[in-house]
Amino acid sequence: MEAILCSQAEAGKMLAIGKTKLGELIAQGELDSVRIGARRLVKIASVRRLAGAEPDQQGEG
Repeated sequence: MEAILCSQAEAGKMLAIGKTKLGELIAQGELDSVRIGARRLVKIASVRRLAGAEPDQQGEG
């Protein structure tokens, strides 16, 4: 089974961006994230969507 969440550090590495930019993208809603306990995890699908590797699913259906 493929992972659906990753750490903020992993998401930053995948996108080649730093912590500050990653935080901005999460705050702006460009990246989807969830809080589990004290950790904030990023949805891998939103990383792929932002990078253009996955079609935008919003508005379909």
